[in-house]
Amino acid sequence: MPIALELARRINATRFADLPPDAVRWARVGILDTVGVTLAGSDYDGARILAEALAPAGGPALVFGGTQRVGVLDAAYINGIASHALDFDDCNNTIGGHPSAPVLPALFALAEQLGASGQPVDGREFIAAYVAGFEAECKISMGVNMYQYTRGWHPTGTLGVFGSAAACARLMKLSDEQTATALCVAASFSSGIKSNFGSMTKPLHVGHSSRNGLLAAQLARGGFTANPEAFEHKQGYFEVFNGKGNYAAEKILPAWGKPWDIVEPGIAIKSYPCCGSTHPAIDVMIMLSQKHDLKPEQVERIDSWTHARRLEHTNRPDPRTETDAKFSVQYCLARALADRKVIISHFEGDGYKDVRIRNILPRVHVAPYTTAQFPEDNHFGAEVKVTLKDGRVLSGKVDQCFGRTSANPLPPELLKDKFINCALAVLPDAQAADLYSAIMAFEKLPDVRDLTALIAVQGRMQRPAVAA
Repeated sequence: MPIALELARRINATRFADLPPDAVRWARVGILDTVGVTLAGSDYDGARILAEALAPAGGPALVFGGTQRVGVLDAAYINGIASHALDFDDCNNTIGGHPSAPVLPALFALAEQLGASGQPVDGREFIAAYVAGFEAECKISMGVNMYQYTRGWHPTGTLGVFGSAAACARLMKLSDEQTATALCVAASFSSGIKSNFGSMTKPLHVGHSSRNGLLAAQLARGGFTANPEAFEHKQGYFEVFNGKGNYAAEKILPAWGKPWDIVEPGIAIKSYPCCGSTHPAIDVMIMLSQKHDLKPEQVERIDSWTHARRLEHTNRPDPRTETDAKFSVQYCLARALADRKVIISHFEGDGYKDVRIRNILPRVHVAPYTTAQFPEDNHFGAEVKVTLKDGRVLSGKVDQCFGRTSANPLPPELLKDKFINCALAVLPDAQAADLYSAIMAFEKLPDVRDLTALIAVQGRMQRPAVAA
């Protein structure tokens, strides 16, 4: 039986009642975090430019950050790019990327469309679809990564489209054969290259995946066709993206739900609005700065070691734009030293030109770590050594950044703080608090549109035009 059809059977067998409590709890976490960062990213230039290019007409689905409603594909696209605009959305170790951002914008748009047509989607059905989509993209990843990641593909784009297609097919209650077709159509939509990290095109990968996964499911529902062996064909997904000997398709199906990927390794919630590959080093630098009350003028040199795979896209000693700075481990370390935090405003406007930070950058030296520093299979750690002008040497290391797995989660109070801070970028205090409470009881929602009503922001009906 083709892999797509086997996956489809598992996707459609996903029922809320069968999910373990931890899967439901982590689904709430993923929804909370994604809604928060999407609101915070809703006025991002990339999302505004995309909206202007699409010139979307009216429809049932909300564009986050205002009250404008557009067609479902446009909403998935615009909200998808907004969800990843700040690079603050969740990660997952299996996929090697961002699992929720390609899935949830499409699901919210679809749920609103279904509700408007007299088929309201409740919170339980929505969560089941989300978990199924999350599982699909992660389990397909087990057959192709980390080869794709190392090769230069952006897994959030090349795999996230399958998560979106699977989740939307599940919410639309497609047959096994239709769901398989949606996955096979999505295989032709799979895309995203890491050379575009540090630019508006990286979050575009997410919007593209969200929209195209939903489109694949819509096409399949309408009777569209695709090769049922689009994955294993000699010129199919595995061979084209990975090449012979660089994938292990046999790992995908047996791993389904054993455990659910949303539970283990789980959702990595970001503490900082920048590339996750910089986070372990930031954690160490902040720890050293606070413990020893470090001041930039005391520091002669900073040495940082992260995995070679992580340095491929974060070794940027001279960031030239605010988005470029998000992928500069040097910039992030300088911020961690000077400010003892790394926050959204550090990557806005001319923040990357801050003279204090520019004076620190030449003192930051980065290199890949060795197996003497970390085990060969650990590519999430970091070690930082600070040499002071008085001759003292301070150092520290972490095996992974705070919140990287469900075994090392962000505490609930910090998760709430992050959400509220993000939501307050566009919502008034009371509305942000009500939205938080509604998401924390998501599975009790009779209609997901009750939640999106809380996301709407009065007074921001139309986004300002982008300057020529």
